[in-house]
Amino acid sequence: MALSPFHLAIPVHDLPAARRFYGETFGLSEGRSAEQWVDFDFYGHQLVIHEHPKTPSQDDVHTNAVDCHDVPVPHFGIVLEWAEWEALAERLRGLDTNFVIEPHVRFKGQPGEQATMFLLDPCGNALEFKAFQDRGQLFAK
Repeated sequence: MALSPFHLAIPVHDLPAARRFYGETFGLSEGRSAEQWVDFDFYGHQLVIHEHPKTPSQDDVHTNAVDCHDVPVPHFGIVLEWAEWEALAERLRGLDTNFVIEPHVRFKGQPGEQATMFLLDPCGNALEFKAFQDRGQLFAK
């Protein structure tokens, strides 16, 4: 099944810092932009950062326990190929990224085993990057 690109618009209270973060940290290409927003090609999907006052979830991150870690909610991200995830984890470590949850494999030996990492953008939006050795495990119970 071919996946359709999603469109996600998120609030950022510091547009220049967020623009640098998504462009430089992840190497995302910019699309259209205006004074208060910027489009990015987020691994083939459309991510738009919109200037907006700080939201409560950016100021005080809520978490839920998942596999012995406090996962920030809300969050968004992408499922990468395993090698691409490993390369990104190495790149982020090289940039001295302050991870919310360090790169690791969760649900080891269980359905849905996955590599995952969480970090915040400069405006407090939580991102998750994950990978599966077997992508058929994406929705495994």
